[in-house]
Amino acid sequence: MQFLIRAYDGEGKLDKRMEVRPRHLEGMKKLSEHIISAGGLLDDNGKMKGSALIMDFESRKELDDYIANEPYVVEEVWEKIEPINVVIANSLDK
Repeated sequence: MQFLIRAYDGEGKLDKRMEVRPRHLEGMKKLSEHIISAGGLLDDNGKMKGSALIMDFESRKELDDYIANEPYVVEEVWEKIEPINVVIANSLDK
């Protein structure tokens, strides 16, 4: 199943995000087989305010397990997380 995750940082969490980011990126490397696409959500000034990820897991439980251990969650950077079931995804290798 493919899931789109939109996760929004809490107010004033940019410095904390940047502190935690190396651990987040290390975790992303370990999960690379599950990642279709990932990147930062930007505010009007081009500063990161959250994340958007499209991930492929066998089940919602696997997604929930990932979220529970995500460094941005553990360190309370992400305040609001919206998992969205992906219904249509176009292949990049068309």
